[in-house]
Amino acid sequence: MTANTGKVNLLGLTQPQLEQFFESIGEKRFRAGQVMKWIHHFGVDDFDAMSNIGKALREKLKACAEIRGPEIVSEDISSDGTRKWVVRVNSGSCVETVYIPQGSRGTLCVSSQAGCALDCSFCSTGKQGFNSDLTAAEIIGQVWIANKSFGTVPAKIDRAITNVVMMGMGEPLLNFDNVVAAMNLMMDDLGYGISKRKVTLSTSGVAPMIDELAKVIDVSLALSLHAPNDELRNQLVPINKKYPLAVVLDACRRYVAGLGEKRVLTVEYTLLKDVNDQPEHAAQMIALLKDFPCKINLIPFNPFPHSGYERPSNNAIRRFQDLLHQAGHNVTTRTTRGEDIDAACGQLVGQVMDRTRRSERYIAVRQLDSEGEQPRSAGPRT
Repeated sequence: MTANTGKVNLLGLTQPQLEQFFESIGEKRFRAGQVMKWIHHFGVDDFDAMSNIGKALREKLKACAEIRGPEIVSEDISSDGTRKWVVRVNSGSCVETVYIPQGSRGTLCVSSQAGCALDCSFCSTGKQGFNSDLTAAEIIGQVWIANKSFGTVPAKIDRAITNVVMMGMGEPLLNFDNVVAAMNLMMDDLGYGISKRKVTLSTSGVAPMIDELAKVIDVSLALSLHAPNDELRNQLVPINKKYPLAVVLDACRRYVAGLGEKRVLTVEYTLLKDVNDQPEHAAQMIALLKDFPCKINLIPFNPFPHSGYERPSNNAIRRFQDLLHQAGHNVTTRTTRGEDIDAACGQLVGQVMDRTRRSERYIAVRQLDSEGEQPRSAGPRT
């Protein structure tokens, strides 16, 4: 576990926040842009390396600030080129980050929490429970670590990381402020300059926070659907008992309508043998998503110990996809990647080392108030 130094961690600060920081120490706001480039474009964590900043300011920064990413515990590389990092965060827990190469595209799957309180029945992360929210620095730090590992600093046009998806460990909308700050850094030209179309937040369906998200950012949205009716979804995705399908889809529709530019919702659907992969489920899904602008991403279940679920046969997967295609939907089936290093979708579990607060937080999330409001953090923590 990394000790708290008491210094401000500049890694997780957005440009406005960094400008405020420099003003607070009696410096000009333009210094924020200089330091952001050193941090995110060049991967620098040593103030002495910032050659266009005077020595007096460098000494001042060393006294009150730091640039500190999560601690790298391990890095594994799959036979198919997928990479997985295990990193330790301030709480003492470990989270996982996965890079998936595919042609000219490189997608980084980023975690937002250590563990997850939503307990989706087919996801190994949920089985470990909730431990802690990640700070903005710990979220963007995963991009910072991956970017440096590919030697893409200084920043190049032909980058290894072209897309970022908030689809790792945790429910991003239950760590709202830190996730939004990190995504803003991903898109900022002084950060990583990734297009808003190529930064995607995936949610299990925290409906009120989807509406809140629309007020502050316009990244792409993905919904972890996994069931075409409320009865089955209540079993697979328990938060559905709080926010049923009609409520969640209405929130998604509002969000996508606000994006414009012909952007659509991505619907993620994990196929489980004899559970949600039958023709009647495809028919229900077709009816549910009728006239809804979306693309569907089918995800064959990736087994993990004691899950109780199995992967459908290839024939069953093709049958399900064909039925959706015939109804006019844009459907793809995700190729399993990184399975040999436990980096496939639904397999991220991390190593929860500090469980002292898990039960308390788990109960708090389960007892969300009846008016649909969600707990929000006080702001990006540094």
